[in-house]
Parts: sequence; structure tokens; C-alpha cells
Amino acid sequence: MSKEKAPKATKATEVTGTPKGTEAAKAAESPKDVKNSEETRQVLTEKVLAYNSDTVSAGVSSFLDKLTREDNDIPVISVSFNSGSIISGALDTWNAIEQYLADYEVDAELMHGGWFGAINFDPVVTIKLPGKNMLYFRNIFESKVESLLNSVLHNEIPKDDLLGQQGNDDYGKWPGTDFLEDHSFLKSQKRWLLNSREYYEPSDIELYIARGGYKTLIKTLNSYTIEEVCDIVEESGLRGRSGSGFSTGKKLRLALNSDSELKYLICNARESDPGAFTDKMLIEGQPHLLIEGIAIASYAMGASKAYIYIQNGADHTTAVLRESLRQAADYGLLGYNIFDSGFNLDIELRVDPGAFVCGEETALIGSLEGKRGMPQVKPPFPSTSGLNNYPTVINNAETLMNVPLIMRNGPEWFSSAGTEKSKGTKVFYLSGRSALQGIIEVEMGTPISTIIEDIADGIAGGKELKAVLIGGMVGNIIPAEKTGLLVDYEDLEAAGAALGSGGLVTLDESTCLVDLARYQMDYMHRQSCGKCIPCREGTSKMYDILSGVVKKPPVESSMSTLERFKGVMQLENIANVMKETSLCGLGQNAPNLFLSVLSDFRDELEEHIFDRKCRAGRCHGLRTFIIDVDKCTGCTICAERCPVNAIYGTRLQPYFIVEDKCTGCGICYDVCKFDAVSVK
Repeated sequence: MSKEKAPKATKATEVTGTPKGTEAAKAAESPKDVKNSEETRQVLTEKVLAYNSDTVSAGVSSFLDKLTREDNDIPVISVSFNSGSIISGALDTWNAIEQYLADYEVDAELMHGGWFGAINFDPVVTIKLPGKNMLYFRNIFESKVESLLNSVLHNEIPKDDLLGQQGNDDYGKWPGTDFLEDHSFLKSQKRWLLNSREYYEPSDIELYIARGGYKTLIKTLNSYTIEEVCDIVEESGLRGRSGSGFSTGKKLRLALNSDSELKYLICNARESDPGAFTDKMLIEGQPHLLIEGIAIASYAMGASKAYIYIQNGADHTTAVLRESLRQAADYGLLGYNIFDSGFNLDIELRVDPGAFVCGEETALIGSLEGKRGMPQVKPPFPSTSGLNNYPTVINNAETLMNVPLIMRNGPEWFSSAGTEKSKGTKVFYLSGRSALQGIIEVEMGTPISTIIEDIADGIAGGKELKAVLIGGMVGNIIPAEKTGLLVDYEDLEAAGAALGSGGLVTLDESTCLVDLARYQMDYMHRQSCGKCIPCREGTSKMYDILSGVVKKPPVESSMSTLERFKGVMQLENIANVMKETSLCGLGQNAPNLFLSVLSDFRDELEEHIFDRKCRAGRCHGLRTFIIDVDKCTGCTICAERCPVNAIYGTRLQPYFIVEDKCTGCGICYDVCKFDAVSVK
């Protein structure tokens, strides 16, 4: 039995900065200087403190109009800037636009933009001409910049890359152009956190304040007691958007009612599951909304110290957060005696060591304390004894970003959306085989089938949906016929699934679920901290057994066959023991994917075991290749390329494959120019 060596260190490290000149640093730089003059500060402070006024002074109004560019007198152009669009080439697009404006001496403002949501469309460029609605264009790479700007700046709209327009239906409307909200990707969404309105410069505190940001924080500090804030959040029905879905208001109250004077709040933005990037995209889109949410939640539970725990390697997200925290502190929205309220708050950004298990809350706490990140037995729960043995509330970014919206609009507003027990909206990162992929937000109670068919536009290439993986690497496989399930804590729990971290992976018929279960178990074994035996040994044993299922044994005998079947029969028992006896959620949930395959795709598993056949054709170890003697010309290329010398014959005569030696790699199939090699 193989044993993985444990990582030497799994403790969080303090962020020290992104080296200048790196891609992450370039992406985090603002295209315009942050206005930090005393005059600007005074205006912004007046705006923040004007939370109880319906109008503001003419001077403030003029200043805000200039910032938001709602009545722009020059063209305003933006390029989507998030981790996905940067990878797609947003920096090159930005530089090309900047060069175009300089070469042709065009008086326009170039800004970092928010996001559309679908990564298929990155980089997205928006253009707002004076007096006209904003236009959205997709896949604007460097090579398309000149042609696009030549057209739009002369009031001509290229239709090929046009997504739609956004703005007023009457004034400024572009004739013959659809509105953005009517796009199939957006039509079935309810975007509260992913507001579809274009947000320029997401990390610019001035623009956030100009749009009403931090008003809710100041109003909360001056108008509500800490108990009232807990009441409002609890009344809204907000539940944790990752994990078991525990009531956020109740969690805050548990910490508040403790006798300890020192309390902590932790924003868990670790989000380590492959296929889940919701928190990162949310943070990059509205970092100040997260900071405001952390501040309000900290006030409600009586915490003066908060942490944001983020994944190692998320350079752009980290750079955006660092700059936003600096700005918030500069404007007196963090620190000592915030706006003379008597409330103090310090927020510290920490980067995790790269261990998957540190996403578990007790392992996360150990990492923050400078220890190796290893789960601890519960109870006590962190809300009563957490970081440094003090009461600690841990929530993910999506949960905390809902708090300012609830305090601003009221608990009834939030609870008006969703189902009886699952209120509000849920953000997912849609990936896999769907035609459209990216970050989406839907109302609780939306059928999963609606997400796949309407928002994701079905499966790419005209293939059929086979299943959906929900909940990340510790999630469950939901077969296509069960996608009528609702996005609802109770509905999914009754079906043996959970919302998890917000990953939604679509799978088509080309996916082998048995091989996927093998890969997932290998991943979980490598990420196990090794503290408890059921997880450490169970993941290893299940991986070994599943590895034997997806390939043929080198030597087939009655004894080896018996041993293999005995191992297969143990799989379900091992999985159940892991779920019942593992110390933390990693071990308890590691078998979920396999058990869901066993429940809904047993025939596919048995096909691998008894028939030695993979219907998806993905398990190389089960593929059998044969050479058609009528088509083979004896060119020898397949024999020369075979890595295990399993192909024999005489030149210019038909060759044949020795099945016992063949590993199913498929190289012979790929290199044959005469279609003489086939798979059976």
C-alpha cells in the first residue's frame, strides 16, 4: 500500500506583496491614480455620512456623476479584468486599446471593467459613447481592437462579436440591438451579487462609495445594536453558502453570547475544490462589498479582529484584496473607532500553504495559529472555542457579501427569493462539458436542469448530458434524469447531495464515471492530512481497488480474479466506514462521488468489472485493439511506435497485436494512416 509523505508545513503565511513587473501586479494596477487629496476625502466622507439623506449637495452630486460617468461627455471603454479574462488575453487587449487611443489621439477614458460571467466570452470589452447605451462585445483579442474601435467610434456596430446593449429603453438606445439582460446566459439568472450592471474599477473605493458603498456599514454602526444585526440576518434566512448551510445569524449570535471579550471572524476564501472559483471571482468583482460584509458581521458578533484566508497561487485575487484593504483603512473604514462609533476592526489577509485539508475550518484555524493544518475533533465548535481558543465565526466570501445587501434592503427583501427553507440566491461556477461556462447566480429553488439547458445552453458539440457533479471533489454525481432537483439545501440533501463550494461540473457520454471516481479518490488520498486511519488508509485502499477495475491485470489467473472480486466487494464497506468514523469532512465526504456512482451508475461499474469494457472508451487499460488484415499494408509504423513491443509481423505483410502485452495506450490507432487499427 502506497503512502504519501505529509507536507512539511501547512500553516498560513502573511501576504508580503506581489513583485513588481509580474502579471498579477500589472493586473492589479489601476489605470488611473486613486484620488487621495483632502478635498476628495472630504467629499467622499460627506457621501458616506449622508446615509440618512435622500439627496446630496450639488457639489457632491456633480462629483459622483463624474466618477460614475453616467452622463459621460467622452467615450468610456472598459476591459474585463479578472483571473479568467487575464488568462484569455485581457492585458494584451488593454495595451492595444491604450495604443489605439494614443495613436489616433482619441479623447476617451479606459478603465478596468467588471465581468460578464461566461468565460467563453473573455475578454469582454464595453464601449459607452456620449448619450448612448453601453455596448458589450465578446472575445475582443488584441487583433480585433482596431477594427472594433474604428467601427463603434464612428457609430457603426459590428454584429459578429456583439453581446448586447445595456441602458435605457428610450434615451440612448441603439436600434436593432438586443438588450444584454435578454441574452440566454443572463435571462434565467437572478444576479444580486453578480449585478449585471457594468462596474468600473471594482477595487476603486471611490467608485464603490459613489455607488452607495459603505453607507450600510456606517448606518449599521450608528443605528443598530449588535443584537439587532443578528436578528436581521437571522430573520432573512441567510445560510452558509458552503458546507452544511447553517444559519448565519445563529452562528453570529452563538459567538456574541459567549462570555469571552476577544472574538474572531474568518472569511474562508480558500475554495480549493477543482471546478469551483466562485469566491475568487466574487472578490475580484466586488472586493469592497466583501470588506463591508466582514465589518458588519464582525460588529454583530463583537469581533475586533478578522482574517481573510485565501488560496495560495490566487495572485490577482490577493493583489486586488490587498489594495482594497489598504484603501478602506486609509479612508477610516477600518481601524480604531470607525466613524466615532466605538467599533474597532482590523482585517488581516493570510495566504494558505497549499493544502486542500486547510479548507476544513478546524484545520484552517490551526494553520492561522502557525501549526500544521490538521482537523480537530468537534465539539467544541469554533463558534465557542476557535482561533487561540476564543469564539470564532467562519464563513465563506459569498455568505459575507450577502450581509450588506440584507442590511441595506431588509430581511424581507432577501427572504422574498428562494424556497421555504433556502432563501436568496446561490452563486455557482459552471464548468465541464456545457456549451457556456463561467460564474452564474440563480435564485434558490431553480431546477438544475434550467441551469444546464437555459443558462449553459446545453452540452457542447451536440452531445447528451450524462450527469452533473455538484459540490466539488467531495460532491455527488447526479444523473441526467434527476436534474429536475432544485437548488435547495433540503431537496439536495434528500437526494444524497449537497451544494458544497459552488462547483457545478457537467459531464457528457465521453466521461467514464468509474475512472472519474478513481481519479477523485487518488486526489483525496494525496490531500489527506493522515491524522485518522479511516481516511488515510481508506482512500488509499479504494484508489488501489478502483485502479484495478479500470485496467486489465498483467497476468490473469483464477486466484488473481478472485482477489480482484474480493476487493471490489469491499469498496462499499470501506466507503461506509470512512463516512462513519473519519475525523473531519474530508474523510467523511471523500467516498461521496463513488457512492453516487454505485447508486445511479452501477451498470457502468459492473461493466468494467465483469465485461472488462468501458463504454466511454476512456479507460485505456480496458481497450482492445485489433488490426484489420485486409487494410494493413505492413508499413511497420505501428510496430515501431508501440512502447511495449506488442505488435509483430513481417514488412509489407499484415501485422497483428499480442493482446496480453497490449496496454491499450492507443498509439497504434493514432499513427495508422490506413485505418487498419480499430478498437473493440
